[in-house]
Amino acid sequence: MEAVSETDVQFWMAKAVNWGEATSCSAVLDTSRHLISLRSFLQQVLQGLQQMSSTSEAMKTFPFVGQFLGRLCWNPCVIADERSQRLLLRCLSCLYSAEPLNAVERKANMWIKNMLCHLVSDKEGSVAHATVKHAGLTPKRYHSEALQKVVALMTEEVIKSCDGLPNTSARCSNGSIHTMSAACVALATCPQMSPLIGALLKHSMLCGSSCLNPEFIKEVSEALISKRLVLEDEVVVNLWCYSPTCLEGAAVSLLESVLSDCETMAQSLDKHVIDSLLPRASAHHCHIFLTINEIYRNVLTEIDENLAVRALIQVFTACFLQSLNGQEPQDRLPLRAFFPHVMPSLLTPLLTAPSEVPREAWLDHLSWIRSLLQSVTENEEAGEDVRAYQAVFEAWFLLVQCGYWVDTAAELLVLAEPENAEPLLWLLTFFHHPTNRGHQRSQQTAVAREAWTHLRMLFLTRPPPPRHLSTVKELLSSSLSTNLVLHLFSNFAVFSHGPVSIITEITDKVLTEADVKHRALWILASIRCRLNSAATRNDRVHSRLSTLQDTLLQT
Repeated sequence: MEAVSETDVQFWMAKAVNWGEATSCSAVLDTSRHLISLRSFLQQVLQGLQQMSSTSEAMKTFPFVGQFLGRLCWNPCVIADERSQRLLLRCLSCLYSAEPLNAVERKANMWIKNMLCHLVSDKEGSVAHATVKHAGLTPKRYHSEALQKVVALMTEEVIKSCDGLPNTSARCSNGSIHTMSAACVALATCPQMSPLIGALLKHSMLCGSSCLNPEFIKEVSEALISKRLVLEDEVVVNLWCYSPTCLEGAAVSLLESVLSDCETMAQSLDKHVIDSLLPRASAHHCHIFLTINEIYRNVLTEIDENLAVRALIQVFTACFLQSLNGQEPQDRLPLRAFFPHVMPSLLTPLLTAPSEVPREAWLDHLSWIRSLLQSVTENEEAGEDVRAYQAVFEAWFLLVQCGYWVDTAAELLVLAEPENAEPLLWLLTFFHHPTNRGHQRSQQTAVAREAWTHLRMLFLTRPPPPRHLSTVKELLSSSLSTNLVLHLFSNFAVFSHGPVSIITEITDKVLTEADVKHRALWILASIRCRLNSAATRNDRVHSRLSTLQDTLLQT
């Protein structure tokens, strides 16, 4: 490999000398701005050192290396960057002689030990410990606090930059904010930088100016998604308001985590959704809700039978509505603003949670919802009008968002009398089969009715009749009716009054396929989220639900 160029050596040595211990704002800014290219130079030096046969040869080939690495080891910005620190450690390790051949190599070994100790150890007796002993701090804390102090000054400068100005955009255009945000790119995952990152994002919202470095926005967003950076909730929301791309990234990240980790997510889906901050941000910023809504509805049109996606949409909407209802009435936007494409008559009945309706009124409420949805579908069946098809889709998507009413209908079907079952079965069928091509809806309603009849006999008769067991398995094996029958089956398993041992035995015998078990877990996840928000808690049902989830996870 060719030796590093003399021009590069002179440039970086000058930088290292000028930076010193980076205790001024200008030094921190310049160090941070050059960190990425510094890493490239250190990588080049490392590759050169790895080809040396001894420390003596390395020092002859790279006479600058000792002073250069030594200065960087005392720069808190460089040390705070994990990748730069790792390169420093590797360079120092390459210089170390396992069997020193002369006094120069022995002296170099002592110095290298002290530098390594300075970087990775807080033990008493190290050079670093002696240097900062008077301050009463370990080396790690010394560098951390040194960086914090400089960052605090820069943060204060950002906070004051818009204060007292009649025209704040003029101040933003001078490039200082852009320069600071560019300096944060390489240190975006450094905890000490969080206050400055927060101040920059808040500044951008207050000034209404796009003066932040695009790479800074991208790096902060990726660091948040990968959990390598923690910011205050308000700052994260500012980021999403500033950059639609970052908001889309957060929404897609939540979706991907749900699709990739069924077992973990299905057990605590509502917690994951709440922790994502997306529902609360949506309640305060309508455009955030509309953006997320558009992403999830597009995904749903591609994989409309995916129960994980449906469960996520349902839980996200429920959490959003809880946050929205928690606001003061005068601060709350009307529901129409969040659901602009839906018939207004559908909003109140569907967006009212089951916990807000007396249990004895559930059947009437569901019959009301069914009649409204049925009127929308009848318009579709009357002709080929594109607007009619669109109205059906919007009504169906709202039903998916408010899937807790479908779960409520399935729960009531467990003990419903035949004369009350029809509107509930229609809702369940429309939820799983919204289109009516080839009169599929009437066929699927017949399948739902047949499945309901057999499930009543299976779960409410002792012992469970084998004939009904085999029929339910056959219905589940049909690709056209799997989700619908599974929805009914899961609710019978949770809400019927038979012994838990019998229920788990039936579940083991019927749900034998791995894919069907995964689907059942998502239905149970939706049920659990609805029960968690119920006005009263039924310990028997919660215990039964947990047992069923454990059974499916263990088999």
